[in-house]
Order: sequence, then C-alpha cells, then structure tokens
Amino acid sequence: MSTTPPSGQPPDEPDQTGGQGWSTPPPGSWSTAPPPAQPPYGGGYGQPTSGQPGYGYPGQGPVGAPPPNHLVWAILTTVFCCLPFGIPSIVFAAQVNGKWAAGDVAGAQRSSDMAKKWAIASAATGLVVIVGYFALIAIGIAGGMQSGQF
Repeated sequence: MSTTPPSGQPPDEPDQTGGQGWSTPPPGSWSTAPPPAQPPYGGGYGQPTSGQPGYGYPGQGPVGAPPPNHLVWAILTTVFCCLPFGIPSIVFAAQVNGKWAAGDVAGAQRSSDMAKKWAIASAATGLVVIVGYFALIAIGIAGGMQSGQF
C-alpha cells in the first residue's frame, strides 16, 4: 500500500500501519493566523446581532445605561397619593432592569414609559383628591359661617 504525503512532502519514516509516515513541520513553521472569528451573538433566527446598536456580547446584555425605572417615584406616589394607580407603576418599574439585562431594549423602554405614566396618573389623582378635600372643607366652613354656627 503506497500513500503519498500531503502537499508533496517526502516520506520520512513508516507509520504504525506499515505505510509511509510524514514528519511534523519544524517549530516556527506553524501558522500563526488568529483563530476564525466567532459568529455574532444571536446570529440566527432573526435575533439581533452584536453589531446592532444596543447589544453587547453574550451574557452581558445591552451596551449603555438602561432607561430610568422610576421605582422611587412609583413607591412614593403609591404611598402618598393614590394606591390603585401606584401599584401598576411599581410593577412596570420593577420590570425595567430585568428586561434590560435580558437584552429586551424595547421592552425595558416600554416598561419605563408605563411606570412613568402610572406614577404621573397616581400623583395627579392624589393631587386632585387633596385639592378637592380642602375645597370641600373650605366650602363647609364658609357655609357654617353664613348659617351662624361658628
């Protein structure tokens, strides 16, 4: 059985199967080219790649600062203004950082916007209720003074 060495190298010594073996190249003749590039993150199935804005390397999440989560504002408006409107604000605010870390930039921005809208609705409702309360007290005091009860 006669074999020819790859790339025209002369046979050096027989291999274990009885055929002709080839010597290994001398040190320094190995290729020093860099390894082939890795495919971009999420390169298949319509997923965004690392070259697109807002995305980093695998396991890192998006590049840049996440959108504000408005969590402090959501908690304060829930406690001091309007509980029913403050709860959705807290829920959306809590979703922002998790969505950002998962690479869902659009979802994080949407949750940030919704948290802000619900916090504004809670603050506005609380302000209307407080102003209305004091207006009713003022009307009651004015009505009491006219009837002579004060």
